[in-house]
Amino acid sequence: MADRTEPIRLIYTTFGTLEDAEHCGGALVERRLAACVNILPRMVSIYEWQGELSRDDEVVMLVKTRAGRLAAALEALAELHPYEVPAMITLAPEAVNVPYADWLRGQTAS
Repeated sequence: MADRTEPIRLIYTTFGTLEDAEHCGGALVERRLAACVNILPRMVSIYEWQGELSRDDEVVMLVKTRAGRLAAALEALAELHPYEVPAMITLAPEAVNVPYADWLRGQTAS
């Protein structure tokens, strides 16, 4: 069993299509790099890219993992992600309920 004190981590990332998010999310879960991913299918992003103001419809994905799998999850996400420069922002929750954290750690045990 995984260490019950190991911190939980979230990765925030975005995709251009639901299909790309599902592909990457499924691969992370299958590889046990994430216990679960949440895909939020619709948002609007406004940003500057290569000197031009851009507006795109995007998909948000939250990846739920543990600290010990974070580096491998980020590496796999970078490999699978179709964007040239994907946003991969790691978040450290202040608290996670114990039963859920235990389940997450178990799902990502190597």
